[in-house]
Amino acid sequence: MKIGLYTDSLPDLSLIEALDFAAASGLEAVELGTGNFSNAPHINVDRVLDESGAAEALLQAVAERGLVISALNCNGNLLDAHPQRRRQSQEVYHKTVRAAQRLGLNTVVTMSGCPGDLSSGEYPNWVTCTWQPEFLELVERQWAEAVEPFWQVAGPFAAAHGVNIAIEMHPGQAVYNTRTLQRLRALAGPSVGANLDPSHLFWQGMDPLVVVRALGPGGVFHVHAKDTRLDPGETALNGVLDTRATALVAERAWSFRTVGYGHPAGWWRDFISVLRLMDYDGVLSIEHEDRLMGSREGIHKSVEFLKPLLLRTAAETWIV
Repeated sequence: MKIGLYTDSLPDLSLIEALDFAAASGLEAVELGTGNFSNAPHINVDRVLDESGAAEALLQAVAERGLVISALNCNGNLLDAHPQRRRQSQEVYHKTVRAAQRLGLNTVVTMSGCPGDLSSGEYPNWVTCTWQPEFLELVERQWAEAVEPFWQVAGPFAAAHGVNIAIEMHPGQAVYNTRTLQRLRALAGPSVGANLDPSHLFWQGMDPLVVVRALGPGGVFHVHAKDTRLDPGETALNGVLDTRATALVAERAWSFRTVGYGHPAGWWRDFISVLRLMDYDGVLSIEHEDRLMGSREGIHKSVEFLKPLLLRTAAETWIV
């Protein structure tokens, strides 16, 4: 298992600068954004696809620094209610899959997408409650009229290009937990699995160790190393459905943190072990979104935290 970096964590750096930083920080892999939600896409998929030698130059730049590319990331709302945004997001998805094949990669990270209310409006509508019967009707219509038609084609499209799609179970998307990911995989095919990011599971009350086991051997295609801290007092008072700005760390019920600042080393050791038991031997891709720590400091602390855990769990055969 390797430690890598999602280079979106360094939005102020160019691709070459990000690669140099990763290599100097003792990292072994990089995950590169291609657009959509990416705030710093470090590769231009049009160049990779259309310009002679562009793919080879990228691979050479990565290899010269002793790195590999773990995945391309095109996280976005592929089912956006706004027609233009939806079209652009899906275009980036298809180009990213083709670019991954061109680069000899087998993994693309993305999200499932979240439709709107299907009759009007231009905003996504994430259903989290079935108390009013209209909510239950809407979520089933979203799957029948938007999720299924897209992914029944998009999954096989990726498979035809030799690419696996690692879906990030993310609140605000149709796929946000284990059940919805399994539902998507059943209709999209085995080329669709998980980008396992425990930070999005913690605050929903899920146990990532249980989730990894439920997905089974081969169900996890990629992993993000990101932590979450829940504030027990605020959670007890207002719960975890928090719509206050993420910058308001002192007020929120939960916030993203650097690995080790939300859960201790023992938890991360068990996480690495259960991944290995489920046959995952890929990359732990650090994603920095900690509002209390600069990205460079957070990345360095993450590397220092994870390296001894990987060494310690390499020979382990047990799991809690």
